[in-house]
Amino acid sequence: MQDLIARVATASGLEPDIAEQAIGKILAFLQKEGPAEDVARVLTAIPGAADLAEAHAGGGGGGLMGMLGGGLMGLAGQLSGLGLGMGEMQTVGHEIFAIAREQAGEDAVGEIAAAIPGLSQFI
Repeated sequence: MQDLIARVATASGLEPDIAEQAIGKILAFLQKEGPAEDVARVLTAIPGAADLAEAHAGGGGGGLMGMLGGGLMGLAGQLSGLGLGMGEMQTVGHEIFAIAREQAGEDAVGEIAAAIPGLSQFI
């Protein structure tokens, strides 16, 4: 997990603790919204990912986007609450999914992306 956090922090310019929180929120979102089998494959393939997702499960959204409900808008609200702009959100998502492809394979990532409307813009 530390490799993923360092990779995301470097790519996005975020502090490691903010990168870790963002990763946790994204993984928790995927666990809630994505196809269970494929998400489980990704979480199992990345050491520490399941624990990080669990630690961030159930977090509320921040600001207006968080009040709009779940889905990607709710996640965007949570990430915005951490201080991330849209460019940083896309960079963090891209890095997470790059590692997911490396560790769990393209099939799992493709199934997750196909199951969550709008997710493809972040991978």
